Amino acid sequence: MSAHNWIFDAETGCNKNNFISNQLLVQSVAKLKIVPFTRVLEAGFKHNGEIVNIMNVKELPDPTTAQLEELTRIPIDKLQWGNRTIKVVEWGRGVEYTDLAQQLSKFDPESVLQKALTRQMQRALDIAAARNGFFHADAKICFSPTSATGGTFATAGVAGAVATSNLTFDHMGVLADYIAGDIHVPPFEGEDYIGLGCRKTLRGLKSDSNWQLINEYLQKGDLFFRGEVGKMELFRWIQVDHEKAIGNSTGSSPVLGEAVVFGDEAVARVEVVAPQLYADPNYQGDFGRTKAIAWRGTFAFASYWNTATDGEAKIIKIVSL
Repeated sequence: MSAHNWIFDAETGCNKNNFISNQLLVQSVAKLKIVPFTRVLEAGFKHNGEIVNIMNVKELPDPTTAQLEELTRIPIDKLQWGNRTIKVVEWGRGVEYTDLAQQLSKFDPESVLQKALTRQMQRALDIAAARNGFFHADAKICFSPTSATGGTFATAGVAGAVATSNLTFDHMGVLADYIAGDIHVPPFEGEDYIGLGCRKTLRGLKSDSNWQLINEYLQKGDLFFRGEVGKMELFRWIQVDHEKAIGNSTGSSPVLGEAVVFGDEAVARVEVVAPQLYADPNYQGDFGRTKAIAWRGTFAFASYWNTATDGEAKIIKIVSL
């Protein structure tokens, strides 16, 4: 009797026996931290490539007095609209596997690939929200700390100086005064603004005695954001360790990484098809021998405003030349 030989083996691991740990180690990556701070525009968009108008209402003027006399008619202000356009595009990636691999593998490739693709999709979404929205050149206002107490503001979408200091409590005061008092951004939630930052940038704030831990400002029953690490001045900070979304360095600065602070209506998310997983059991039409799983969606991210105007700009990027 001739020896029995298997004709297939895996490039990594082994499919010839079951002597494999039942705990499949998967790479640990962060779930969505940036996308939740975008606002979804109302539905009704239909197809890939559609040009979408993001409509914005400018703030109404403050009258000298709003007091009325008995016979005075109520003055009527007219709304002033702002508008910008973005194009929704299709996104997606997939992975194939064979029917033979599914038959011989200790683990079901379909379930393993679903987890891997879900994580990839989460990373891709956060990158898109960060780079096409919060850190895009359309977000015009930038701040670069150039000393332990102050820094340089720029309004052209790029940094105006090399950052020579990491963030400090004094910088938080400068940013709080600017975002609330100079450009009059409405808070994101309650009276609080949001900050997204990398490890290097937040390390400067965490080491300050004025840094507040979550249990020091949230009450029982209050909700905290995924990745939230603390608060300083008016800003609740979320640490993002995904460097393709928010870099742990910026420009030529040796001491600062990327960060951004913002209030309400900072970045819009337009969805034609929400990103999700799809399975194709007959991927290449070979009678089900080659299969594939993919994620795809049709969407776009963009800042609501592309100006640095008071009452319009909602985002301050913390970056360096």
